Amino acid sequence: MRILGIDPGSAATGYGVVERREGRLVHAAHGTVRPPGGASLASRLAHLYGTVGDVIAHHAPDCVVVEQVFVAASPRSALVLGQARGAILASLGEARVRVSELAARQVKKAVTGTGAADKKQMQLMVSRLLNLDSAPPTDAADALALALTLAQAGPLADLPIRGRRRSSRRRTTQFVLGRTR
Repeated sequence: MRILGIDPGSAATGYGVVERREGRLVHAAHGTVRPPGGASLASRLAHLYGTVGDVIAHHAPDCVVVEQVFVAASPRSALVLGQARGAILASLGEARVRVSELAARQVKKAVTGTGAADKKQMQLMVSRLLNLDSAPPTDAADALALALTLAQAGPLADLPIRGRRRSSRRRTTQFVLGRTR
């Protein structure tokens, strides 16, 4: 089983590939896609679309996990990030691979034990979990963390998360013929 994780961004998009070998998760590859800095938005999005397609063709993942949208610092940042995610998702759709999405806090909690982990903590834990000689760049570490989380959660990662409701009725114990029900 080979899983590709993608941490989308308009300036830097991280990717990481893990695979399950003999019951263990091992590092297969990672990297960062950087569209040309001075290029137009359309050119940067085309670059993301094409490069993600190349990564998929080269690594042939069984499934892909992409970080969900989060609230950005400004509306413009959110819009550009959404467009970058759109280009990436279009490339994944064209490749016809199964795509899952995970929230950043969920991934941080799964990898480090806290949903408020910083970039350094993520790099350190990803390096330890995958037995890497050196820490990957932050965007690639986030992508590897996405892949690790999906690999560990498996099909459970796609289940909707629902909060528990408290019942307004009191629970009562009934005794019937000496039995509790």
